[in-house]
Amino acid sequence: MSASSTARRVAATVLTVGALVSAVALPASAHDGDRDRHRQPRVEISRVQADSPGRDNGSNRSLNAEWVEITNNTRRAVNLDGWTLRDRDGNRYRFDDVRLQGRASVRIHTGVGRDTRTDLFQDRRRYVWDNRSDTATLRDDRGRTVGTESWGRHHHRR
Repeated sequence: MSASSTARRVAATVLTVGALVSAVALPASAHDGDRDRHRQPRVEISRVQADSPGRDNGSNRSLNAEWVEITNNTRRAVNLDGWTLRDRDGNRYRFDDVRLQGRASVRIHTGVGRDTRTDLFQDRRRYVWDNRSDTATLRDDRGRTVGTESWGRHHHRR
């Protein structure tokens, strides 16, 4: 047997093994993607109270009873610096130097207040969230949508 014929056999064997490995790995990686899709998001909009209890009288107390809750479902802290929370009309709240601990939540209130580990304030004097129909969108510091929560007429959750 010549050296070139041996080289061709080795090359054919390598190509065959490579094709078999690819055929086996492809369904496994597709399956992993399905599993990731059903996994709970790392950081998500976990609850929304768009309609303050009682009358919407524009008081700071009423404004602060309107909030969006963000939850970190991982064990590690997540730095939310530069992340944004928006409504459908384009009102935007930008997180500044906020570290959300693992397995913790923070509520972003509309009105004026003093930020704590569990409560942040947009310091607005007007309501942000539409009581009947709106969408809250959370984006990371690169502008990628992390999560949305919708209610009312245009209700759809992504």
